[in-house]
Amino acid sequence: MARRKGKELRVDLSAFDQAGARVVDNPLVTEVEDSYLEYAFSVIHSRALPDARDGLKPVHRRILWSMYEQGYRPDRGHVKSARVVGDVMGKYHPHGDTAIYDAMVRLAQDFSMNAPLIDGHGNFGSPDDGPAAARYTEARMSPEAMLLVGELGEETVDFHPNYDGSLMQPGVLPAAFPNLLVNGTSGIAVGMATNMIPHNLGEVVAAARWLINHPDATLDKLMEFVPGPDLPTGGLLLGLDEVRKAYETGRGVVRMRARVEIGPVEGSRGRQGITVTQLPYGVGSEKVIEAITEEVRGKLITSGPRKGQRQPARLQGIADVKDLTDRENGTRLVVECKVGVNPQALLADLYRLTPLEQSFGVNNLVLVDGQPRTLGLKQLLEVFLHHRYEVVTRRTDYRRRKRAERLHLVDGLLIALIDIDEVVRLIRGSENAQAARDALMSRFALTEVQATYILDTPLRRLTRFDRIELETEQERLRGEIAELSRILDDPEVLRKVVSDELAQVRTKFAGQRRTTLIDGDLKEVLAASAPAGPLEVADDPCQVILSAGGLVARTAAESEESTEGRRRNGRTRHDAVRAVIGATARGQVLLVTSAGRAFKTDVLPLPVLPEQAGTVSLAGGMSAAELLPLLPGERVVGLAPLRESDAASPGLALGTRNGVVKVCAPEWPVRADEFEVIGLRDGDEVVGATWLTDGEEDLTFVSSDAALLRFAAKLIRPQGLKGGGVAGINLPAEGEVVFFGAVRTDDPRHGTPVVVTSTGRSVKVTPFAAYPAKGRATGGVRAHRFLKGETRLDLAWVGPRAAAATAAGDPVELPVEDPRRDGSGLAAVVPDVVGHLVERD
Repeated sequence: MARRKGKELRVDLSAFDQAGARVVDNPLVTEVEDSYLEYAFSVIHSRALPDARDGLKPVHRRILWSMYEQGYRPDRGHVKSARVVGDVMGKYHPHGDTAIYDAMVRLAQDFSMNAPLIDGHGNFGSPDDGPAAARYTEARMSPEAMLLVGELGEETVDFHPNYDGSLMQPGVLPAAFPNLLVNGTSGIAVGMATNMIPHNLGEVVAAARWLINHPDATLDKLMEFVPGPDLPTGGLLLGLDEVRKAYETGRGVVRMRARVEIGPVEGSRGRQGITVTQLPYGVGSEKVIEAITEEVRGKLITSGPRKGQRQPARLQGIADVKDLTDRENGTRLVVECKVGVNPQALLADLYRLTPLEQSFGVNNLVLVDGQPRTLGLKQLLEVFLHHRYEVVTRRTDYRRRKRAERLHLVDGLLIALIDIDEVVRLIRGSENAQAARDALMSRFALTEVQATYILDTPLRRLTRFDRIELETEQERLRGEIAELSRILDDPEVLRKVVSDELAQVRTKFAGQRRTTLIDGDLKEVLAASAPAGPLEVADDPCQVILSAGGLVARTAAESEESTEGRRRNGRTRHDAVRAVIGATARGQVLLVTSAGRAFKTDVLPLPVLPEQAGTVSLAGGMSAAELLPLLPGERVVGLAPLRESDAASPGLALGTRNGVVKVCAPEWPVRADEFEVIGLRDGDEVVGATWLTDGEEDLTFVSSDAALLRFAAKLIRPQGLKGGGVAGINLPAEGEVVFFGAVRTDDPRHGTPVVVTSTGRSVKVTPFAAYPAKGRATGGVRAHRFLKGETRLDLAWVGPRAAAATAAGDPVELPVEDPRRDGSGLAAVVPDVVGHLVERD
């Protein structure tokens, strides 16, 4: 019967005190507290927290010890994981097989550990999926695991009985490298938890070696070797101020980010996308896709009056998500942006709303001498080094003792060999083995161990040759004992041995850093890395530019520039531009190729030209081959707008290598993104394509024999897409067109057009007005007089504000204008491309 006395609940056990039985009257509160305390201690000490010395929990230690004992080593074949789990459960770890297998799986996952301790064969899972069952997978110890257990046979650590007292198991492993820092760990105990982040093996070992020689080293000095965590999955780590705090106090929060690349999506005609190549630690691509899907659709409400409905979508601007991850290329998660979406702004939303950015709460709670303690970086290294000093000391003492025992036997055997005849006589004259032993001990002053060894030695070992071997062995043993004694007697030598062994581990097992560290305060880093600007770019006017070298780019729209940027860069220029057309940021343009094909291309994915000191560098342009599926030898030769306001134009003027001219009416197919704009004959190609604004332009051909022909664009009647054009210029045998374009002579804003011709040896610049207009399909007039050795024009260009450059993009200064249209050129640096300067509105 239970009754309450004061605040204690007592149980009346008088009825059970019968037949002399001993009954203890204990308060229920005390009994519960004591039992719970025992349970908590068991969980903390025997399950959840790692030992600071070898960095392992009991289950991991027992798995490695069992595999080592059974011989499942790197130089032997794999065995079934179920066999390993059964051995561990039956001999050392009396818990469920699922718990043991889960612990074993983590030791084999290269995305969980920097130095996996088990070499797994089969499906050991992924960040998204669990492993196959233990009966389907195989395992053996990894080379790194051998560093943890390799000295167990030399009395380096204490052993204690297993759960039923039938076997012995190590209380800690020798651990030849700081496994706790390298691989990290996590665990939840009673009232406490640990969460340790992985580090680079080479960096941690370097810091440990420095601490060996400089015990008073500061944390900042150690962080020169270990600047921050190194995660198995790579990625970015933000806020090293928090890392330093964790290294100092043992607690802190660091922010992990995926590593991404922003650029055109392959096979999408230049549409922008975000490609994730490395994910945060513990995050899988399926988790990211699931989070993106949920945020795009809106989260499902699970309670309240709106249960079953969805919240408004918080993630917009995504056209598609593809997981292209495989074993060969690694992580590759592609998020394709919708047209008009700023990928930098979308990336900021992805970081904010999906697991592409995660926090890791560092809590370095470990067992030190059986007590849970929170340690910083230096303290963790000191505990490990103290353990290594003890291990190496015990190992050295063991090796010296074994060598001393062997030397004792060798000394006795050599004494016997000096008077082998007397030894044989004493043995033959003895009644039994004990008498022979006593006789040898008395006659030669041998110990019982030596005498017994002599009696057990076969006669064939007592030859002259064996005596020489024994003397050699005696000298070697004495030298080794002396060297081992130096290690035990001199702490400096001991520290050097530990340092040298760590250096060997680093040389053999250290790898390159995977994680990029971003320094600074976490809040400041996040604020600085947040991209400015709206998610969707406004459909403001811009210009699309085609360089003479085949690069395509655009200028920034008004919504993409700051007010200061517009004021400072109101006029931007660039050398060697082939064509410029007006467009809008979210519109499309037409790219025309030398094969007579046209491609509709979105403007927004085109790279925005960087502006510096009032100039624009087309070095940031995109090669047309990245945008279009060009054939071998095909190149982009012109641009055309696709805005409705440009539909009143006569069309697109094209000139071919064989002297054909065509004005293609602007009646582009609505559904097709690729179509032909001219029917070319075999062997012909388009050399120039120019958009006509109102038909008041002059069409101009320049041929390889230095003839220039200009005639009014109105003379050419526009044709449909299938039309093959009409004769534009008469060419001599072996002659071909090297330039075709449309030129305006009534545009004072852009200046008077000029003609630039080059033979490869000389360059000439002539006013365009010096060339009279002639009829279509004529031969034109001479534009360049060849010098001796010159036979043809290699390069020609007609237009305002001429500019030239080399193939490398370096500007070339053109000669002064020569008023003679048929004059010879001047020797100069010959350009590879010629275009004009662009003035931005």
